Amino acid sequence: MTATDIRTAAIARALFAARFGADPVGTWSAPGRVNLIGEHTDYNDGFVLPFAIQHRTHVALAPRADGVFRVRVASTFDDATVEVALGELDALFPEQRDDVPEWARYPLGVAWALLAASGTDPSTVPGVDLAFASDVPVGAGLSSSAAIEGATAVALADTWGIDLDRVALAKVGRRAENEAVGAPTGIMDQMASLLGRADAAIFLDCRSLDAQVIDLGFADAALELVVIDTGVKHSHATGGYGERRAACERGAAALGVPALRDVSVGDLPRLAELVDDVTFRRVRHVVTENQRVLDTVRILREQGPTVIGDLLVASHASMRDDFEISVPELDTAVEAALAAGAVGARMTGGGFGGAAIALVAHDKVQAVTDAATAAFAAAGFAAPTIFTVTPSAGAAHD
Repeated sequence: MTATDIRTAAIARALFAARFGADPVGTWSAPGRVNLIGEHTDYNDGFVLPFAIQHRTHVALAPRADGVFRVRVASTFDDATVEVALGELDALFPEQRDDVPEWARYPLGVAWALLAASGTDPSTVPGVDLAFASDVPVGAGLSSSAAIEGATAVALADTWGIDLDRVALAKVGRRAENEAVGAPTGIMDQMASLLGRADAAIFLDCRSLDAQVIDLGFADAALELVVIDTGVKHSHATGGYGERRAACERGAAALGVPALRDVSVGDLPRLAELVDDVTFRRVRHVVTENQRVLDTVRILREQGPTVIGDLLVASHASMRDDFEISVPELDTAVEAALAAGAVGARMTGGGFGGAAIALVAHDKVQAVTDAATAAFAAAGFAAPTIFTVTPSAGAAHD
């Protein structure tokens, strides 16, 4: 564990003691993620290339000793403690999810989905108390939500003796986010958080859920991955995310295919005759982004990371112009990083805010940092938060 991990786990344990009047039996954690390339392809059965990062959410947990089949959750995000009977989770999700604060829907939704996925009777497992602390930036497009879900899933599976593999736990997290939270996301974030490996990315086929570890080679190439957090907050459960997903479904239906995974770049001229311009551009982004992921994996294997910059830049342009999920702050971050000598840069995450990433030679990190800070100031934007991330291991017992 890093010094930050030790500190955050200690915060979770202290919160547990303060809220529940006892000590936890242990802590578990799961990382956020950066998606190197492959945005909005996951729920279209496509390809993505994320990696887990060193920023993690920690959960302190103990089974309840009073024989009461209830789950209580506490978090540094909120002064409230939320409590629900395990047997009432089925009634709560998804129909009554709005009765639960949004932050609490993530861990409670995981408990609900985990019991369902494993066929476990709620009356056969002990009630549990959970307390969360995190150093994953919220709303930055680094998947703080999947970190909560991953930490909860491994902690509850260990505590309840549920033997599900990591892919099954990722499906549990996705169901929690889709149905308990109400965010129509794919499975990329959960897979990255649960399957992450140090110094590598996860090349994920979102249809088959086949995952391959791809060496990134950043260290050998003296490259850093810089995150420029714009501070513009977003939420997948609201806004334009659902509208983009609906447009993708319209495009697939127009071509008579199950998902946009089945559409090639060569199919786009035919699609242009079948749908309106907005739907066409949404589909074009997904189809070309899938190809960019495949190209990035091939280049990483054959030539290394110094040659992927143009693909990152093209990905950002596609999200900005075709999918229309960028914002001025993200565009400013990308443009400033490239002007300061970044190998490549793009926005990352679901869009409408969050963070940009830049692949930068080690000796140019400060120049990129200074350029982005100056560009934000010149544009009248609030100062960004800028830091580097390291490809790291997935969810685990601390």
